[in-house]
Amino acid sequence: MHVGILGIFQNFQGRETDEAMVRSEMHLAELAEPLGYASYWPPEHHFTDYSACPDNLQWLSWLAGRTSTLRLGTGAVIVPWNDPLRVAEKVALLDHLSGGRTLLGLGRGLSRTEYAHFQIDMSESRDRFDEASQMIIQALETGFIEGAGPYYPQLRTPIRPRPARGFRERLYVVGLSPESVEQAARLGARLMTFTQQPWEMYASGALADYRAAWQKRHESEPPVPLTGDLMFCDASAERAEERAREYMANYFLTIVNHYELMSEHFKDIKGYELYSNAADLFRQVGLDLALQTYYEIQTWGTPGQILEKLEQRKRLLGGFETLVIPRYGGMTLEDAEGSLRLFSEQVLPELQSW
Repeated sequence: MHVGILGIFQNFQGRETDEAMVRSEMHLAELAEPLGYASYWPPEHHFTDYSACPDNLQWLSWLAGRTSTLRLGTGAVIVPWNDPLRVAEKVALLDHLSGGRTLLGLGRGLSRTEYAHFQIDMSESRDRFDEASQMIIQALETGFIEGAGPYYPQLRTPIRPRPARGFRERLYVVGLSPESVEQAARLGARLMTFTQQPWEMYASGALADYRAAWQKRHESEPPVPLTGDLMFCDASAERAEERAREYMANYFLTIVNHYELMSEHFKDIKGYELYSNAADLFRQVGLDLALQTYYEIQTWGTPGQILEKLEQRKRLLGGFETLVIPRYGGMTLEDAEGSLRLFSEQVLPELQSW
């Protein structure tokens, strides 16, 4: 079973300098390989304390030079915010620098603030993603990029250095909305999700839709999904619960604020109907119940409690890969490192045997 680390790069409430935040994320990233994790994935986010990693391919180029076996994933490149030619070039170069260790994750983006500062209409995000993602994948397969679409017209151009190998078997797409789930299957990508609803609902909803869409288009069984969870592991059940409640509540509220999940603005944006419905539900049930649900489905507890939760997820999903998020919501670096080390010692070996 593939188990990796997903960085968040959060400066919670601006409590530390950005320099300190970056140094902490560097420290945790460099622990991934010696602690036995299979991969490390930085996000792409811009402009705010919520998360600040404006170029995850640049970050992974640094990490490639600090590691020898760790796989390097983008979690994710937000396609509408990037020129597909430049993405293809940077991914190909990273794959050469890392000796073929690159994993390519693509996403669409949800933040109105980030879209506004890029001066891109969010209503165009689905069409931009569909057009550019195909260009990127084809470029990495063929060594040439071209496009005749309305957003990224591109004359046939070589990618140099030439891609050493394609990414068909190393492709991930973040799929939270029905349209993104469908697109992941269409592209032949592994479905990537962040823990946000009970796994029973996910298994019968998005995952079932993905599997059905995959089987319509491919003569193979769909790959298992990649999940991303907030994680806190401690030898004490009481301390694990206390710390998880604090840090996960903090992080959940930053999600609500950054993505404006209580707002009605999604009603006016094409392609975000799911989030409009979710915002209506949030307003109906209230933040307290939403927070409690979010907290309960994350990965926290003693090593034994965590394994029990993940075994239950395996039964529901029929298999999965997972990324653990070690630091978020104002967590101290000491707490994050202690949790990550204990997980690697007492949980990771069992997961890797599945």
